[in-house]
This record gives sequence, structure tokens and C-alpha cells, in this order.
Amino acid sequence: MGLLDKLSSLLGLKKKEVHVLCLGLDNSGKTTIINKLKPSHAQTQDIVPTIGFSIEKFKTSSLSFTVFDMSGQGRYRNLWEHYYKEGQAIIFVIDSSDKLRMVVAREELETLLNHPDIKHRRIPILFFANKMDLRDAVTSVKVSQLLCLESIKDKPWHICASDAIKGEGLQEGVDWLQGH
Repeated sequence: MGLLDKLSSLLGLKKKEVHVLCLGLDNSGKTTIINKLKPSHAQTQDIVPTIGFSIEKFKTSSLSFTVFDMSGQGRYRNLWEHYYKEGQAIIFVIDSSDKLRMVVAREELETLLNHPDIKHRRIPILFFANKMDLRDAVTSVKVSQLLCLESIKDKPWHICASDAIKGEGLQEGVDWLQGH
């Protein structure tokens, strides 16, 4: 069973299509994670920075997935909110080696959580503390502290250490989403 086959039971949904928003600052690894979640025959070898956004649609044995891969570049972040209503789950990716922009990631997360289309929904949020393979990476516990994740009381959330290039930590995240 592939990662997205497991994701099909996300929120106990029996729908044919699941909408997942993949958010985070630019260069955090969002597109690489989405690529690794796809069935192996659908994965691409060349990952390029997302400009604006891209919509990835692919099927597993039981579901059709629509993943909104939103550019994390500052000038595109205002586009995120146009997709909040459709999201049934959020994957928020953090570059755990980019300590300088951790404050920016926290600010973007706060903006997301306070948006009217998100604020009053119990939408699950999976955080990937990505790039754990890099020497300067901080632990997922430290990322959680820097982003003040413990203050999120009204939504289920989970953080996983990950290395998107190798696919490490992704299974744990999908397993968690499966239960929410």
C-alpha cells in the first residue's frame, strides 16, 4: 500500500477525492515531499521551485488526490488563502536548517490559523520538520518550540522529522493523518 493509499482514510473520508494543501516557505521541500508521496511510477526526477502554485492530481487504488502545492515565495503567499475552503488537511513544511527564517514561518502559520476559512475548523495539520539530514538542522522538538505549536489547541496537529529526498519521516506523517 502506497503512502497515498493510506492517506485515503484521512479523516475517515469515503469521498473519491481528497484535497490537501501543502504550505511552507520557499525552499522548504514541499514539492519534493509531494513527489515522494506519489506512486513511484508518477514521481519525477527533476524538482524545480514552484512559481505561484501547482496542482498535482493523481490516483491511488481507492482515491483521487488533489494536492495544492503552494509557492512559499513571499510574493505568492497571499494566494494560499484562496484554497483554504477546499482543504481537508494541511501539510506545513519547515526547513529545519533555516533558523533565520523560522520567525517568518511562525508568522505565516499564525496568519493561516487565524484566517476565517481555517480558524473555526478542526482541520488536521501535519508539520514536516524537513531537511533533517543537514548539519545545521534543529530537532523537530526545537522546531515545534520555535513555531509555538503547543499553542494550537483547537486543531489536531503532529510534527515529524523528515528528509524528503530520501523519503524519511513521510510514512510516520501519513500514518498520523490517517488517524485524523
